[in-house]
Amino acid sequence: MPEELNKKRANLRDVARAAGVSVATVSRVLNSPDVVSEDTRRKVQSVIDCLHFVPSAAARAINSGRTRVVGALVSTLDNAIFAKFLAALEQELDRSGLSLVVATTEGNLETEAEKARRLVDIGAEALIVSGITHSPAFDALVARTRLPTIATSYYDKDYALPTIGYDNAAASRLALQFLYDAGHRQIAVIHGPAENNDRTRARLAGLEALAPDIEIHSFETDIALAGGALAVQNMLAAKTACTAVLCTSDVLALGALLGLQKHGLTVPTNISLVGIDDLPASSLTVPGITSVHLPVARMGRMAAEAAVQWIEHDVFPESKLIEVELIVRGSTREIA
Repeated sequence: MPEELNKKRANLRDVARAAGVSVATVSRVLNSPDVVSEDTRRKVQSVIDCLHFVPSAAARAINSGRTRVVGALVSTLDNAIFAKFLAALEQELDRSGLSLVVATTEGNLETEAEKARRLVDIGAEALIVSGITHSPAFDALVARTRLPTIATSYYDKDYALPTIGYDNAAASRLALQFLYDAGHRQIAVIHGPAENNDRTRARLAGLEALAPDIEIHSFETDIALAGGALAVQNMLAAKTACTAVLCTSDVLALGALLGLQKHGLTVPTNISLVGIDDLPASSLTVPGITSVHLPVARMGRMAAEAAVQWIEHDVFPESKLIEVELIVRGSTREIA
């Protein structure tokens, strides 16, 4: 075996040269072995084994015109809600022989557009994105490439792309109605930045005009445990008379619980607490956090199924509304 072949990963030409056959013959051995003679097939396979040759995905893509890759764009991986969604998405795509490549955007629309372009450059056959708020550059990319693109975590039947997700306004309204029915009228709302996040904006909109005697005190913060704890500190500094805290995500609710406990407040004796997401950790805290359950794993499977139908069968998906439900735990109580 030529010494230079050991110094780098062997390619198709290396195999053909060492076997004394054409590149086309090696390709046929790999892709259509039945059309190659037994002797030739054995000779080529022997060289493949000797050179530790592994066919590259790029080469297969050139031959087939398919990468079988789906790209997903999410704001962060530092959140269990995205991890659960992506796990279900990948598992369902794998059933159809598709692979998932994930890119994070940090909630920045320009970053999302740039990373979407990179996914297109590596041959992504579809994109899965969060929400319906995107930059003009992203919209232009999707329009120019006509790439199958599905928006998740948000339901809007009138949006240009198919949406698979929730009525986020209804989710927050469900939480607020529960607190209202339990007698709470002064309520602190802790939420993340709303500028580029349509899910947050929709959840805040859902809290409007439920009843004239509800007083809402809003506190914006980073969507992180530290953000929830900081918002509690700001709420206490504002000296509000709030009897309940409603967080627009469970990450914030978990941080708020820690912040309340740090300041000597007992949940729910001193103040009630509700979240939205129903993360696994919310059932394990003491007390467990009452939360609106968002079936993210189901959403991941549905998004994958829709992408497969679009990619493989050119079937444009219908938008799908996923129902949510309130899971009541020990972090809330009725007041007189």
